[in-house]
Amino acid sequence: MSSTSQKHKDFVAEPMGEKSVMALAGIGEVLGRRLEEKGFDKAYVVLGQFLVLRKDEELFREWLKDTCGANVKQQGDCYSCLREWCDSFL
Repeated sequence: MSSTSQKHKDFVAEPMGEKSVMALAGIGEVLGRRLEEKGFDKAYVVLGQFLVLRKDEELFREWLKDTCGANVKQQGDCYSCLREWCDSFL
């Protein structure tokens, strides 16, 4: 059983609003800056890409790796965070 971080719990506990991309679990300052440089400055913009990819884990992980260089753990943390947020709010 995998545990979730406090950052994950905080993110999925409430509507996304205007949260920074760095509020996403798995996305720290370095990856956040890389995403911002490519136009993904808000969590909801990354959510949009997640939805365009039909919430597909493999496609989203690959996109995250290609876009900002996220490692396997970071990819998984971000995917799980967005998936749980969608389960709660969509």
